[in-house]
Amino acid sequence: MSEIAALIVDDSSVMRKIVERALRQAGLPLSKVHEASSGVEALDVLKSERVQLILSDINMPTMDGLEFLRQLRSQALAPDVPVVMITTESSEEHVKEAIVAGAQGYIRKPFTAEQVKDRVLPLLGLA
Repeated sequence: MSEIAALIVDDSSVMRKIVERALRQAGLPLSKVHEASSGVEALDVLKSERVQLILSDINMPTMDGLEFLRQLRSQALAPDVPVVMITTESSEEHVKEAIVAGAQGYIRKPFTAEQVKDRVLPLLGLA
């Protein structure tokens, strides 16, 4: 199993650490975890760093997760990198909007490491 660099995008530093811990508990072989507190900051990270997985919240200041996803796909910064939304937004409208914008997965908060494992590992060909 090769190591994975991930980008976690959430305006809460505590939540970024919770997501990282869930990834590690899920058995994901992380080589590096980059963090960003907004969509703008995440786009800046991706201009200089290569990642194999992006996990993003929706509700963030400056640029929300859906706009980040649209910008990510339109700028082709990481065209083949799977994006999983991890958010408190639970309406089907938000799920559909995220999928249309280019997300490959959607996890509702609160979540378990098992849910992260079930949604993330298949996207990376690790399940």
